[in-house]
Amino acid sequence: MSEASDAAEITSRILLETKAVLFNPDRPFTFTSGRVSPVYVDCRRLISFPRARSTLMDLASELIKREIPAGSLDAIAGGETAGIPFAAWISERLDLPMLYVRKKPKGFGRNAQIEGEMAEGARVLLVEDLASEGTSKLNFIHAIRNAGGRIAHTFVIFHYGIFPQSITSLEAEGVKLHALATWWDVLKVAHGLGHFTPAQYAAIKSFLEQPESWRPTQSVAR
Repeated sequence: MSEASDAAEITSRILLETKAVLFNPDRPFTFTSGRVSPVYVDCRRLISFPRARSTLMDLASELIKREIPAGSLDAIAGGETAGIPFAAWISERLDLPMLYVRKKPKGFGRNAQIEGEMAEGARVLLVEDLASEGTSKLNFIHAIRNAGGRIAHTFVIFHYGIFPQSITSLEAEGVKLHALATWWDVLKVAHGLGHFTPAQYAAIKSFLEQPESWRPTQSVAR
């Protein structure tokens, strides 16, 4: 197995063990957007599991070193709020300054949107917990550039991997997305561990293949 596939399997197992990812095709989740989904992810849970998060941050640092040319980063920036702790741990491992990016200027004092010291022209890696459709990243990318920084890479622990726009919207901004695992990776590991009946597996797979049109059926219960 390659380093990337090894990392994806380890990440998937950690996400399952910490219950940071959930599958429920019998009683699907409803998001604020109104989207109905048999899967749910909450990477914020990971901050409460020291050994798990340490392993993930080691994997993240190795991925960043492997996929981003050496010497091409000057700072690590966490996106408010979920990206901040992960950016802190990664910046420590890479021995780079840390920043964090607000969703909007704070509205008083310096009215800053970037917190920390960022030199003009600094090459910044944006860190968040996950990427679904990619739209939230654009606000942070524009904030970094408006403050004089440069950004060509963003890292997440988890990438949904089912919405093409999550890649294309970032590519349009000249930014490459790096991630440890996707729903496809987690589904493969969960299926191998016997988490599903055949009907449940089919329901989840059909959502991942067609998330925009997916609707629950009555035949997936145990």
